Amino acid sequence: MDTIHLSPGPAAAQAFRLGIVASAVGGLGGIATLYWLGVLTPLFAGYVLILLFPVYLVFAATALSVWLGYNKDATSLRPVYRKKDSSGRFE
Repeated sequence: MDTIHLSPGPAAAQAFRLGIVASAVGGLGGIATLYWLGVLTPLFAGYVLILLFPVYLVFAATALSVWLGYNKDATSLRPVYRKKDSSGRFE
């Protein structure tokens, strides 16, 4: 018997968007706090924003997608067949 696989719905998509926004705001807030406290120099803060912050967002998106059930691979795919009508054309 086949196992039923449900795809994530609109609530998962909304949770993903909210999670990405929350992680972006939190990351930018953390960088701003460290800069304000004097831990980051302006040059290093720029380096963090340009090079490290996008990598942080990719890791956040990866974690959110796995947590919300978007982590499908090739084994989750099913073949799709189109039927031909009597004239030989696809329906």
